Amino acid sequence: MQVEIRRLTLDDYDALIEVMKKSYPEMRDDVWDKRNIQKLTSIFPDGQICVTVDGKVAAASLSIIVQYELYGDDHTYAEITGNSTFNTHYNSGNVLYGIEMFVDPEFRSLRLGRRLYDARKELCEKLNLKSIVIGGRIPNYHQYMDELTPRQYIQKVRKKEIYDPVLTFQLSNSFQPIRILKNYLPGDTSSQDNAVLMEWSNIYYSRRPNTMQDSVVRLGLVQWQMRHFNDLDAFFEQVKFFVDVMSDYKSDFVMFPELFNTPLLAPYNHLSERESMLELAKLTETIKEKISEFAISYNVNIIAGSMPFEEDGELYNISYLLHRDGKIDEYRKIHITPNEKKYYGMKGGSEIKVFDTDCGKIGLVICYDVEFPELPRILADQGMKILFVPYLTDTQNAYTRVRHCAAARAIENECYVAIAGCVGNLPGVNNMDIQYGQAAVFTPSDFAFPSNAIKGEATPNTEMTLIVDVDLNLLKELHHNGAVRTMSDRRRDLYTVVLKEN
Repeated sequence: MQVEIRRLTLDDYDALIEVMKKSYPEMRDDVWDKRNIQKLTSIFPDGQICVTVDGKVAAASLSIIVQYELYGDDHTYAEITGNSTFNTHYNSGNVLYGIEMFVDPEFRSLRLGRRLYDARKELCEKLNLKSIVIGGRIPNYHQYMDELTPRQYIQKVRKKEIYDPVLTFQLSNSFQPIRILKNYLPGDTSSQDNAVLMEWSNIYYSRRPNTMQDSVVRLGLVQWQMRHFNDLDAFFEQVKFFVDVMSDYKSDFVMFPELFNTPLLAPYNHLSERESMLELAKLTETIKEKISEFAISYNVNIIAGSMPFEEDGELYNISYLLHRDGKIDEYRKIHITPNEKKYYGMKGGSEIKVFDTDCGKIGLVICYDVEFPELPRILADQGMKILFVPYLTDTQNAYTRVRHCAAARAIENECYVAIAGCVGNLPGVNNMDIQYGQAAVFTPSDFAFPSNAIKGEATPNTEMTLIVDVDLNLLKELHHNGAVRTMSDRRRDLYTVVLKEN
């Protein structure tokens, strides 16, 4: 007999479901969908583990990483898994959360469950995560529910006066009970909808700098003055100045406005609008790499506004998220304005997704995008807590559209929304001559937030920075106990906003 522990793959799906049905005969029709396994093995392959016996899948465990402060000790299975979308997972979280484990009854004498737990513990230590947390069923409780409360039942299991196949096993693997969870997994009649929140602490855990331990994130917004630059180095000096300032104030993010590099269009003013923008696009890669160096050296995540980008003859309006660890993400503006189409022939992007950062999940849209409520709603359903909106508006009425829509997105999606734009005049550059802007950070509208739902705002049309702290724990409190709860009170039985698969 040969026993092997390895990563679970999508090719194991049929065998996995067979084992699950044997392990939970009372739940034969409630098994994992193939799309669930596909997503888990895609977003967190190391967390999906199986044990094979002579090449046959005999046991498996599924896990995600969460930023535990966002959920706390009083949560449900649906909440911690994002209704089984696993949008609650992100690699920069601090807790390994176990969402499933089962062993083929045929092989339970081999202690395969212990092997899976040992593998989870090793992974927790390897990733420098604070702990492993699980919501454990108590499947034998229904036999004692008329005579014992869940608390009394747990005490008797701990004293080994009662055997429970799940709780006894977890206790033997050094997991400690934290609390009883009510309605954790509705429909679990054996446990009477109860679960025990259990934790194994990683004694080797070392708190990592710049991670969201207290859930407070500092945002730095640049209200960028349009000015002529003699060359690219002069442009970089101005960018570096703001990054340096924000870093001194310990900002977690710095955001520049949409098309903030368009002063570099000046040498191409003799060309048509599209030709000049294509010339500017040739600088985008160099600018991206340089600002990424700033993000690393100044230890701050930078949202590099947006810049034109040419690919296969198409011109896009693209924003880069430059992480302080050197990782680079990008977002292409989805909704292109009539003027962008008319003068530059720009094309809209096609990817909508949240980004994992060391401060949690964020969303990124560009200017006009925020005027379409479906887009931020999809991001919110994917776990977004902060939405960044770099914009470029020439008139006050254009700015008003962006501002009011951004404020609405904060309320309806229970998130923070930060906006930043360019200010001043830029004579001698076609279509970039005047600007109107006012950076701001908007909040939901409830008792824990400012009464006007504005966390901070800059002086209009003045070059300056805006530095604001936002507390992500307040969003969690709002979601569960707010005067209104727009995310959870939606009538999903009547309507949904769904992202189409490409």
